[in-house]
Amino acid sequence: MRKWGRKKRRRRRRSIDEEASEHYLSFLGLISITVSAILPQFRPPPCPTQVNCQEATSSQLWILYISLLLTSVGSGGIRPCVVPFSADQFDMTKSGVASRKWNLFNWYFFSMGLASLSALTIVVYIQDNMGWGWGLGIPCIAMLISIIAFVLGSPLYKTVKPEGSPLVRLAQVTVAAIKKRKEALPEDPQLLYHNWELDTPISLEGRLLHSNQYKWLDKAAIVTEEEARDQTTTPNLWKLATVHRVEELKSIIRMLPIWASGILLITSSSHLHSFVIQQARTMDRHLSPSFQISPASMSIFSVLTMMSGVVLYERLFVPFARRFTGNPSGITCLQRMGIGFIINIIATVVAGLMEMKRKSFAAKYHLLDDPKATIPISVFWLVPQYCLHGVAEIFMSVGHLEFLFEQAPESMRSSATALYCITTAIGNYMGTLLVSLVHKYTGKENNWLPDRNLNRGGLDYYYFLLSGIQVVNLVYYLICAWFYTYKPVDEISERTKEEDLEQANEHISPDDKLLKDGRDEEKRELTKDE
Repeated sequence: MRKWGRKKRRRRRRSIDEEASEHYLSFLGLISITVSAILPQFRPPPCPTQVNCQEATSSQLWILYISLLLTSVGSGGIRPCVVPFSADQFDMTKSGVASRKWNLFNWYFFSMGLASLSALTIVVYIQDNMGWGWGLGIPCIAMLISIIAFVLGSPLYKTVKPEGSPLVRLAQVTVAAIKKRKEALPEDPQLLYHNWELDTPISLEGRLLHSNQYKWLDKAAIVTEEEARDQTTTPNLWKLATVHRVEELKSIIRMLPIWASGILLITSSSHLHSFVIQQARTMDRHLSPSFQISPASMSIFSVLTMMSGVVLYERLFVPFARRFTGNPSGITCLQRMGIGFIINIIATVVAGLMEMKRKSFAAKYHLLDDPKATIPISVFWLVPQYCLHGVAEIFMSVGHLEFLFEQAPESMRSSATALYCITTAIGNYMGTLLVSLVHKYTGKENNWLPDRNLNRGGLDYYYFLLSGIQVVNLVYYLICAWFYTYKPVDEISERTKEEDLEQANEHISPDDKLLKDGRDEEKRELTKDE
């Protein structure tokens, strides 16, 4: 049973009100935490001596927790929608992407890097020298400016209200497939249920074609005799799903193994915000006799590498690779991710070797038992691993987000970018879990990650352990990438041309048709004579 219909195409976008409300939540959280830092009744009193300090009261802690909750909820709503909303403003079909000389995802990460760079330099400097009130107040002001710019620019955006929950559609397909689990699949996939009119609002760029994977889900699109008799009403989607909706679920299932491979990359990079800072505190951080770099600001080198690398990747690497591959993007997303995995392994190995060098200098100058002493080795020995992590992010992180966006069903791109954000969250939690397990099971005397004296620990062993885990993860990723099948899409531009041609043929008058047939006959006779 095939039920095709033509319907006026509407752009399916998230509403401005939904986008703005998420900005408001983040802004409200920033205001709350800024006020708590400024007003003394909302925070504990200062304690310069760090001895017998007064703890925060329960009400002060509640204010802090609520502020963080509002900021987190707002960020959780904004981040998954930034990339899809930006992409909605452009033609993201294959032909549209190939016609552009720039990549949306590269420039998204460049913008995020610029924001991180500002936070690590300007905001941190103001916070250290002018206090927490100004340090938190400036991001609050920046957030207010962004909200004003977003609202004022709303008339220029392509946006209408969304067309239902994609999670409900996935549930409908699953339930329909279970209900029809005893039905026999037809040999011809064209006999499954198609309804272009029903799927138009969720397939503006193209319709997903039938694939041969996960055939048990195809049972959701089997048309029974009872359903075939009643073709006038819209079907119950909990009992009968279109092929396009079945393929949406298949696309998500295919993506999940590749998506999961990115978790351990975040796990292996989480030490940049903890152990590497502890290493930097024990090293010579002077840029000049009177100025030394903050340990927390060492991440600048990773951000700078990522920002400059994104530009070089797009302007030099992509045109060079395109000559050999013929791919408008230079290399595929899966190839890009694989390169990122390899570079990240190298970065972690370099981190382990650097820790061995730092401890050898501590032993040379008899500072192993003095955790507060400054070891006479420059902190810039840590820069190579930061730069390598920045390069790995260019390949892995950008490729990962682009893969999820491109391979997700068109109506679930926000959900796909949310999966990318979840990868970061799970990876950091796994990093914390791994640190806890290593700390617990490496003993008290020779603990790899001691609480007080890093010089007597085995941080280098921890880095090599991470490298081994990443090698296993790389093998897992290569297996998943080898068997991965890209989603089959019938782009709307190609189909529209065919439909327009059919309509034009239908409107040819009888006289014109006879004239056309006569000309075709003349052409055939000339061909025979030749």
